[in-house]
Amino acid sequence: MKRPSILFICFLLLASFQVSFSLIDGLLPNGNFEVGPKASEMKGTKVVNPHAIPNWELSGFVEYIKAGQKQGDMLLIVPQGAFAIRLGDEASIKTNIKVKKGNVYSLSFGAARTCAQEEKLNVSVSPSSQAHDWGVLPMQTMYSSDGWDSYAWGFIAESNQIEIVIHNTGKEKDPACGPLIDSVALKTLNPPRASKNNMLKNGNFEEGPYIFPNTTWGVLVPPHMEDDHSPLPGWIIESLKAVKYIDADHFAVPNGKRAIELVAGRESALAQVVRTVPGRFYDLMFSVGDAKNSCDGSMVVEAAAGRDILQIPYTSTAKGGFIRSQLRFKAVSSRTRIRFLSTFYHMKSDNSGSLCGPVIDDVRLVSIRNLRHA
Repeated sequence: MKRPSILFICFLLLASFQVSFSLIDGLLPNGNFEVGPKASEMKGTKVVNPHAIPNWELSGFVEYIKAGQKQGDMLLIVPQGAFAIRLGDEASIKTNIKVKKGNVYSLSFGAARTCAQEEKLNVSVSPSSQAHDWGVLPMQTMYSSDGWDSYAWGFIAESNQIEIVIHNTGKEKDPACGPLIDSVALKTLNPPRASKNNMLKNGNFEEGPYIFPNTTWGVLVPPHMEDDHSPLPGWIIESLKAVKYIDADHFAVPNGKRAIELVAGRESALAQVVRTVPGRFYDLMFSVGDAKNSCDGSMVVEAAAGRDILQIPYTSTAKGGFIRSQLRFKAVSSRTRIRFLSTFYHMKSDNSGSLCGPVIDDVRLVSIRNLRHA
């Protein structure tokens, strides 16, 4: 009788360990704000007690929004669950969470613009000894037809316990005006490595930010100038606009479970710098396709390796097809920049006005030693 009891206890302990471990890759405690303030802690929609929302501390004009609530003639939609929060001018929310010092993390959260055209959010982590542990994410461009976008931001934990802050930096005539926030999650990122079969790191894009399972719009990875620690390990977003990280559960992906959609034309550039041997030849191989998301028509992806540029035309029927392409080049320096961008802007054909573009996946770089100095 004792042995089954011991096994049962071990099973419970193991199950508890798995649950606590899985919380690292997923929603933060009350990250979807479904547990909200008491009626006595609110004045209309405004939260008047800074500690009214469990696991969060509020500052400034913060509203607790219920799905279906109206703002004038506009219906406020909550993507997951029944509640979200809205940050007024200079308002912020913050939470403390245990992590592992030295690890790289990606923070994902959903946001929707409700008022101004120039709304932006400041995301920061402390303690921090580096200036790059904060970033400003512009929200002027909405990429999804649902009105909500998910954003990702990466950082290195400098302590075993950190404070995460999301702050609305806007200054509008109406202090209550600001973006909606919902579903805040964290994911541990494993630094990728190059291999003999691929000199590029994370060439298949399998390592990246947390994608919310019940959303259909992927995750936006912000430009490099706003995010030193890319939530897309190995890659730099060296442009003014974001790129979209998509998954096979909601999009067509050429290979594996993840890929990148270039959603902003030439303003959406993906790059990686790799060590090369001057005079040696290399093959850059990759897939170009569409995400099966109503993005059809003639597309052109521009692939560059140092000074060599190749334009790859692709005609999308929005059914999830793809082609393989290759650029052979001769290295002229010890470091070569590999870069991809979409030559043109594209919009979905579903009349939503949402930006879209070609998909890049399964990128590989190999050395052709027998062609050296040819």
